[in-house]
Formats: sequence, C-alpha cells, structure tokens
Amino acid sequence: MEERYIASVDLGTSKLALTVARISGEDVQVIYYKETPSDGIRYSSVFNPKKVETRLAEALKTAEEELNIKKIRQVVVGLPRYYVRQEIASGEINRTGEGECITREEVENLKEMAASGYPLTDDKEILYGAVAQSFSTEDSFQQVEGDIVGMVSDTLEGNFKVFIGRKSAVNNIDVVMNALEVAVARKCFTPEVVAKAVLGEEEMENGVALIDFGAGTTSVTVYKGKIMRYYAAIPFGGKAITNDIRTECGISESLAENIKLAYGACMPDKLVTLGEKIIQFHNENDVPYKQLSVKYLSEIITARTAEIINAILYHIQESGYADELRNGVVITGGGANLANLANYVKELSGYNVRTGFPRNLFSASGCPGVKDTAAVCSIGMILSAKDDPHLNCLDKPRPRTVASEPSEAPEPVPAGPEETQEEPEGSNPDGVLISEEEFGEKKAKPKKEKPAKEPKEPSRITWKIKKFAEGVGQTLFKLTDDINNESV
Repeated sequence: MEERYIASVDLGTSKLALTVARISGEDVQVIYYKETPSDGIRYSSVFNPKKVETRLAEALKTAEEELNIKKIRQVVVGLPRYYVRQEIASGEINRTGEGECITREEVENLKEMAASGYPLTDDKEILYGAVAQSFSTEDSFQQVEGDIVGMVSDTLEGNFKVFIGRKSAVNNIDVVMNALEVAVARKCFTPEVVAKAVLGEEEMENGVALIDFGAGTTSVTVYKGKIMRYYAAIPFGGKAITNDIRTECGISESLAENIKLAYGACMPDKLVTLGEKIIQFHNENDVPYKQLSVKYLSEIITARTAEIINAILYHIQESGYADELRNGVVITGGGANLANLANYVKELSGYNVRTGFPRNLFSASGCPGVKDTAAVCSIGMILSAKDDPHLNCLDKPRPRTVASEPSEAPEPVPAGPEETQEEPEGSNPDGVLISEEEFGEKKAKPKKEKPAKEPKEPSRITWKIKKFAEGVGQTLFKLTDDINNESV
C-alpha cells in the first residue's frame, strides 16, 4: 500500500508544534514532532501574522532539513479555541423514494450540509463546525444516528449544534500560510480533534467533560451519548499563572516559567516536606539576593488555578449535563502537567478526574514529547486527517547520502527530532538556583479506538434557526490579573 505523509501545525499561545506522520492504510507512525516557542498568538488566535510567519518558517525549515525533504507543501491546522459561540439549528430534507428506508448516505449528506451550508447573518463570522444532536421523522422524534438509519419516512430532520467563530482569526491563518507558500489542507475544530486523541468510546457514551488547559485559553467540551453536547472557553490558562508568579516575585517571564515547570504545584497543604524548601535567587555574580518558598509559590499558583477551574465548572453547569457525567472529568493540554492539578479539580468539583494523554492509536520512534498531554491537539489533527486518501502533505523523505571522506560526511537522518528540553535540574537560568526534584505524575495507558468515517456529498436542505447562546466563549467571571488582591 502506498505511503502518504500528513503534517499538522498546532498554533498555540506559548508554542508552535509541528508534527509529521507516515500513513499506510490504518497504520499511523509519527516520524517528527517538535515544539518551538511561538510569537504573535494570543488566546490561541493569530493576531500578528508576520511574527507567526517568522517562527513557523524556522520550524518548517528545521523539519525539512531533519527529514531530508525539499518542502512541506501543505499542513493541517487547528482553529482558534476562544471567541467561539454556539447555536441550535435544525435542517430538513424531503425524500423522493416513497416507502424506501433511510440510508446512512442520506444521514451523512444532512450532516455535511450542516457543516457547510449554515446561513450566517454576520459577515465577520465563519462556521467552525456543526455537530448532529438527534434526528426525527414524521412519526419518530429525538432518534440517535444509529437508530434513524433503516427507518421509513418522507422527510428527514436533523438537530445540530453549530459552532461559530471570528472570520478575521481564520483569515490571519491564511495570511501566514500564503506568505510561506504552504497550502492549508484542512482547518480542524480543535475540541473535536482533541477528544479524538484523548477520550475513549465508553467515556463519550456515558458522559464526560474534557478540560483542555492551554497557555492562553482553557476550554471544556462535554460529551454524552457519543455526541459533543457543549463547548465553551475562557481566556485564561498557564500563561496567566506564569504572569502571577512574575508579578508577585518581580522576576522575568522566562524565569517565572522555569520555576513553575520545576516547582509548580497546586494544594500547598499537600506538599509535605517539599513545601518547606526554599528557592534561592542569584544575580550575575552568583550572589544570592532573593528567596521564595515552594509553599508560597504553590499558594500563588493555587489561587489562579481555583479561579480557572471554578469558571470551567460554571460552564459545565450551564451545559445541562453536570449530573450526567458518569465518567467524570478528563484534563489534558500543556497545563495538565501541573502537579496536584487532577486532585485539585476533584476536590473542587467532586468528579472523578484523570489526566488525558494521547491514546495508543499511533506509533512513534525518536519523537520525544509526542506522548505528552501538550501533544494531544497535534495528534488529534493527524488522526482526523488520515482517512482522506487524497491528502499527502510532502514527498517521501529521501535517504541521506554518505560522502567518501568521513570528515565531510553528513550525519544520518535521525528517526525523529530532538525535543526542545526544559531547563535541567540544577541549572541557573536568569540567576536562579534550582536544585530540587521536579514534580511528575504517572501517565495512564490509553486504549485503542477505531477512527470515525468522513461524511459524503451533501444534498438539498432547508434551515430552521433559533438562537442558543450569545457568547459561549465569554465567562461571567472576572479573573483578576493582580495576585496581590487574592487570599492565599
């Protein structure tokens, strides 16, 4: 079977993640994954295309050199996670075959039309996606997709959740890619692809809330009956925690981030002996000038984390499914690595909580970080795009030739890129002395799941529209940026 290659770009607030996977039938092998610091992105949206272009150009060039390919021609990208609102709509098709059973093709046509033909009233908005909630006929109402196929009816009606975002945010992605002469193969609605990479079928069936802790945005997606029922996001994440540490301690942002990664934890009362440790700051001459206790650092982090979690719990209540989440909460994203976060979410919410890592639906060799929570969006985009048989983002990587003289011989192609490493323990970035052990949690072993099928060609449809929510992405909570006003 002929091999294909899919490349995905995760445009995050704090990082750009470039992933390349080899596709052969149902086999997915990640051959490249690397994260680089991002610039020009705020709340997961591109606000300065030129800055993003510069950083992404460097990331693409590095990947092309390491994979020994001429050019990455096209990529799969994710849509912004914030400024997303949702509405309820219903679409209906009239069937011409009297007495004939409803086919799966007709259901797929109706779903495809919902994703491409929803009538927007504001030319500044664009449709991100539409998710079927239920189907109805003349005699039967609120049927799931599996039951509606095979029924007999003259009409078929579908009820949908429609997700709408800003057109300018999507256009800025196109500006970046056009400048780099890289085609956008597909734009993915991020909550769907993250769920594909993290959630198991039984979780989506029984009810689960997926919380994605990003750097600039934290979002929640509610699943019940294997259907996405609700989505919302707030403009606060790991970067807000870093800014709190920077402001309270009077240090640089990079130093605050390094301290958070090395010592960051929720629930200061649960730190036991580690809470008594002291972080010593040193200047350029290696002279100590400031101290910070790990317990006080944890109090700073916990104050902001509590606000974020409470805002997300509010949206879970607004979804109407708070009492139906039999599988509790799954936390994922780069911020999910914060020590004690899962326990803190459980304490505040009462739900069972697990940390969501990419499921075992792919193989990878020589790609550090690809199995981490920060890679779930990148992997989800690969898994969502792999079923398109016509998608091939680059030519087959060429083997490197070895020169006759050892001194001039190029290095062999690595199986995968070297991941950008965090500051090692005991290093002294910006004058801080770091010597304690980092926190860490055991990763849950994911289960394998079959991929979903792509929808087919749409048919004619009429729309019945009613308003659902004015600003799902906007929280009613005012999250302060001044940690000095918090009680810690």
